Amino acid sequence: MTIRVVIVDDQGMVRTGFGVLLNAQPDIEVVGEAVNGEEGVRRVAELRPDVVLMDVRMPVMDGLEATRRLLDGAMDGAPKILMLTTFDLDDYVYAALRAGASGFLLKDASATELAEAVRVVAAGDALLSPSITRRLIAEFSRLGGPRAPSRKRLDELTERETEVLALVARGLSNGEIAGRLVVAEQTVKTHFGRILMKLGLRDRPQAIVYAYEVGLVRPGD
Repeated sequence: MTIRVVIVDDQGMVRTGFGVLLNAQPDIEVVGEAVNGEEGVRRVAELRPDVVLMDVRMPVMDGLEATRRLLDGAMDGAPKILMLTTFDLDDYVYAALRAGASGFLLKDASATELAEAVRVVAAGDALLSPSITRRLIAEFSRLGGPRAPSRKRLDELTERETEVLALVARGLSNGEIAGRLVVAEQTVKTHFGRILMKLGLRDRPQAIVYAYEVGLVRPGD
């Protein structure tokens, strides 16, 4: 199955360069481009791609606002958003993840890293480098405790599902969680799918943010 991609960036060289690299992949096709967030929202609505490469800083409408508009209230069929940034410790990290971004990619990524990043988020996984994860945890530490008003939705989870969510929030992969719990990796995937459904979450990054915001896990756990 071909992964359809739209590139939203105000720099023509970035759009062209990434387009050439991605179109050279047998399983990826760049179906459209946009020069700012406002145009990006329109293009995504028209083309319905699987993945959007979204620059963080753009004129007219930045990548954060565009991401919010694309994903606010959207569940099935919404594209995965991969934020493009010049710095891996960008100030927008926390806000972008809360808006629903599936991960971050540095603009100087290699062709291999770029293609793999698109495949990872298209498959529904998070793309969070160790430095991004550290930044996210530091932000929760600075905020000082849970931000969500209630843990009520957590009561809908089984004990095992709650355990899986906590391990996901600590940055473990499905394979690592399976090893920790001594179960099959497919079992972990099934549990995680139920977690997303019960909590009304879209993907792994949102689950991580939720777990910290309600205090299920805390920085340093």
